[in-house]
Amino acid sequence: MANWVTGKVIEAKFWTDTLFSLVIDAPIKPFTAGQYAKLGLEIEGERIQRAYSYVNAPSDNRLEFYFVIVPGGKLSPKLAQLKPNDTLQITDEAAGFFVLDEIPACKNLWMLSTGTAIGPFLSILQEGKDLERFEKIVLLHAVRYEKDLSYLPLMQELEQQYQGKLKIVTVVSREQTQTSLHGRVPALIESHALENAVGLSLSPETCHVMLCGNPEMVRDTRDTLKISHGMIKHLRRKPGHISSEQYW
Repeated sequence: MANWVTGKVIEAKFWTDTLFSLVIDAPIKPFTAGQYAKLGLEIEGERIQRAYSYVNAPSDNRLEFYFVIVPGGKLSPKLAQLKPNDTLQITDEAAGFFVLDEIPACKNLWMLSTGTAIGPFLSILQEGKDLERFEKIVLLHAVRYEKDLSYLPLMQELEQQYQGKLKIVTVVSREQTQTSLHGRVPALIESHALENAVGLSLSPETCHVMLCGNPEMVRDTRDTLKISHGMIKHLRRKPGHISSEQYW
């Protein structure tokens, strides 16, 4: 059973009118980059809780989470109202298997995300452990509008830090921009536009793909990789090329 502790808001950052991040301080147990915690608030005598991935590295005690306000949602609109020194509940122990320990040996690692699901990848890259076994890493963040690329400065900073090992790609689906690919991730894979933009082949012989995002994106991208690139879902009992985590 989950053990809940009290966290205090250190910082509340609004990126757009629907996207925000909270930085909190809480007495949690050590976690692995890529894992998630449950956050909760007491609302009308009931604890409303949801799972959210850590954005921060495990070595950073400033715990950061990235949210989208769900219209009519029970929790996210309330979280968006929190200010510094406000409190919330958090599980002290993280969960989830979307971690590098679960990724089989491969030459190149592709991290494909949509929306707030960029979080676990930022945690993994900021921590920087167990990445030496990959020759190249691709980090993709797909959003609807360019303004939704909240963590682009951090992504660019990480790209510089990894000195050619990390390649970042942004995708915008509902407007044309000069610096991002346009369209949906599955279509960009099927047309090989993503590979062309990165300059790497998305081959099952050399690559593993980590997918994190909304269920439709995860399903459609996984199907496309299977049909157009011959990739299969990775299981402990049957190694494959695709690991995924859905965000609801």
